[in-house]
Amino acid sequence: MSQAVSPISQIENPFLNYLGIVSGEMKDGLAEIYLDLQHQHMNSWQITHGGVSMTMLDVVMAMAGRSLFDDQKGVVTIEMKTTFLQPGGIIGGRLTARGKVFHQTATMCFCEADVWNGDKLVAKGMGTYQFLRSLKSKAGLLKMGE
Repeated sequence: MSQAVSPISQIENPFLNYLGIVSGEMKDGLAEIYLDLQHQHMNSWQITHGGVSMTMLDVVMAMAGRSLFDDQKGVVTIEMKTTFLQPGGIIGGRLTARGKVFHQTATMCFCEADVWNGDKLVAKGMGTYQFLRSLKSKAGLLKMGE
């Protein structure tokens, strides 16, 4: 069953669960996710909020990067660019995001992704992600934020 967690590490992501993002395939530097659009995804014009599309781009590119190595526990976004091409969709629609790694080094990967509403290209993104060899503990991350 598809879920809003990484197929590699099985680490739950509460934010993605809240949004309803569902993971599809994730392997060999490629990833795909889906979102069935609901009221909470809309902006004041009742079309998909741009932040939803940006989140999908970020997540699918990170998943593509994580899929390169079985031992990767995660990646962090170093930078990301988004280009919006047309409105994302309305309640009842479905967005699909597909990402891929187009270059990698020992510590980083460079990715691109698209968000689609059916056959309409909604947004494109490019991003740079740094590989994490292990996830820090929650306590350690909280201390970093002080």
